[in-house]
Amino acid sequence: MAPRLNKRQQRELEELSSLGAGVVSTSDAISDGEEVVTKSKPGVGFSSRFLMEDGVDDGGEESEQETVPVAAKRKKKKNKKKADTSASTHTPPPKNEKKAAKRAKAKEKKAGNDELEQALAELSLKYSTAASSMSTGLRTLLPTPNTLTNLLAVSLVHLDPTAEMRKFFGSKVVSSSTTSTSSGSSRTRRAAAIKQKSNLTRPQPGWWSANQREGLSIRSLDAAEVKELEGRRGWDTDDGKEDGGKGKGDERWWTVEYSQRYKSLTKLFIQAVMSGHPDALWEVQRKLPWHADNLLQLAEVYRHREEYAQAVDFVDRALFTYERALIGAFTFTTGTNRLDFDRVENRPFFLAIHRQISDLSRRGCTRTAFEFSRLLYGLDPHSDPHGAVFHLDLLAVKGGMGEWLVDLFEYHDQVREGKEQEECGKGMWGTWGKGGKAKEMRKMDPSLLPGWAYARALVLRVAEGDKANDTSPSAKALEEAIRSFPEVVPLLADKLEVALPGYIRSHESFRVNTDAGTLPPSHAALHALAHMYTAHSSAPWKDPSYSFLPSWFLSLTTSLFPTPSSLPSSSSLPSTPRRTALLSLLSNMEVQRMLVRHVMVLEGTHRRLLSFLPKDILMGGQGGAGGAGLACDPVPPGTGVSRYDDVYFEGVEDAFAWSGRGRGRGGAVDEEDERMLEAVIRDREVRMRVLVSAQHVFLFLLDDSLMYGICSNF
Repeated sequence: MAPRLNKRQQRELEELSSLGAGVVSTSDAISDGEEVVTKSKPGVGFSSRFLMEDGVDDGGEESEQETVPVAAKRKKKKNKKKADTSASTHTPPPKNEKKAAKRAKAKEKKAGNDELEQALAELSLKYSTAASSMSTGLRTLLPTPNTLTNLLAVSLVHLDPTAEMRKFFGSKVVSSSTTSTSSGSSRTRRAAAIKQKSNLTRPQPGWWSANQREGLSIRSLDAAEVKELEGRRGWDTDDGKEDGGKGKGDERWWTVEYSQRYKSLTKLFIQAVMSGHPDALWEVQRKLPWHADNLLQLAEVYRHREEYAQAVDFVDRALFTYERALIGAFTFTTGTNRLDFDRVENRPFFLAIHRQISDLSRRGCTRTAFEFSRLLYGLDPHSDPHGAVFHLDLLAVKGGMGEWLVDLFEYHDQVREGKEQEECGKGMWGTWGKGGKAKEMRKMDPSLLPGWAYARALVLRVAEGDKANDTSPSAKALEEAIRSFPEVVPLLADKLEVALPGYIRSHESFRVNTDAGTLPPSHAALHALAHMYTAHSSAPWKDPSYSFLPSWFLSLTTSLFPTPSSLPSSSSLPSTPRRTALLSLLSNMEVQRMLVRHVMVLEGTHRRLLSFLPKDILMGGQGGAGGAGLACDPVPPGTGVSRYDDVYFEGVEDAFAWSGRGRGRGGAVDEEDERMLEAVIRDREVRMRVLVSAQHVFLFLLDDSLMYGICSNF
């Protein structure tokens, strides 16, 4: 009786029969009662190790697998050879047949694709006129690649720093780090973290459970409010439009609003900040774990303790708090949604993103930091209240987004030139404005900044390559940057360790200033921008992959000024249109506040730039804007609608004055107690501090379960 074939042998026989080949009979393929063991040759696939061959030869050629009879069946060796001979006369090579069938199918598929492409080509030629008219109509409906909204659209994929870290350290290292930090969390918290979705952060299992909005909501500004915003900031009607007067309707302004409970806890938070005790912040945290201002303040406390991991976690929670409030029509991917920075309810979101950019840059996640910088810039690109453009000139280069930087630079150049020609009928900067006087600029323009001018030249030179025959675009860009902003040249030369000629260094235009001194505020701000760019952007210029950059920078600088006579002897270099426009922009008080705000947030790495900044803004002058303000609201804008003061909290109930909901007074202070305390302590601020301290001590004496019950009432 012939042995039973295994399933693989049965499938092979079925395939051979379907191809029209002769089928090997079982009596010829395998001898009676014989067991066969297969031995695979090197190079055969992993599955061939488990394949049981049926003794079929390939018709004269060596088979890929050898049959080795079992030692117990050696007596039937002669019968085995006869079976092999008879099988070889009936069986064609199976693998060659399979390959031939696959080739035939591939040829048929290719022929079908060729016929389809040919038919589509004929149709495109036949209806070319209709297609061109349709494409023209689509261009009017869809934004062109160089519109501001398209350049400000955020890529959600690149907002995840964990994905970027996987590229450097591998998924196993990042996953093990994540699991080690969240190993102590409970199963319910893990399930809650899975349900919470976010584009800006990754909700962790150890986070507190969150409701939908936690006291924050968002609404859009109507036409009257937008018009009032433009007038408040001193923008002309045309200046409020994108693309040189086109596409204003694409922009949409929003504002965040606080609920009464959130506002009352914000009042408690300000009292805790003014008390100067970090423990008071935890009281606010127990009442409302998702209070954004309090989370950012606690993050700052941990940063001063150099506990950066905990600081990053609290910044993520603050971002998550505001992201839930922005659910709805406010999206990051369109590039059209704006937040009014003049309203204090919106400013914590700006601050949280700026702190996130700083942390991501410190961790080396440059691509993610660039995306957050683009998000921060897109929230208010006309004023850029936190100076995102000062991050983008570096992060765009290091994050592989140099083309984006060049596109945005050229976009602003085109818009500015279009406005010049419209206002004065000429393309000349010197006559822009009435009477030949340069018009004061009130809106941020990145193409005027020294960092962007030098970064653009760097991007163009790297794109050309070391052995490029034509380097005129990058050379022209660097020449314009040097003539417009010579303050950068000696600082960058020192970073690149190249030797400038003595007559260049000693010239007035290339002098290095270490503080404002007697410089006008606009010139002092320009020197601060030069120091800022060279301090954080010298690394791309010294990249070993582009070792030709330092020599290129030096050779082009010396070629512009080959001899001492090529420089003005008793004056500075002639002012270029770009330099004139920048000095006009820096003379705007709100732009100076923006620069001070940017430095205050990054005080740890930009402390030496404080000597260039206006002292009246730092000390609280200029219109009573509050100076540097608090850490939760650094340098409030002079055009602000609201801020955390007595006027803002007027009529807001005290967060401790709860009814108790059947629990009695529960430690709250009633009106009689407050009147008695007022008779003893006349000063209201001191009295509120005493109340906060008293309630703080009271809550610490409560049992943990009772404390949880009190907090749950809120």
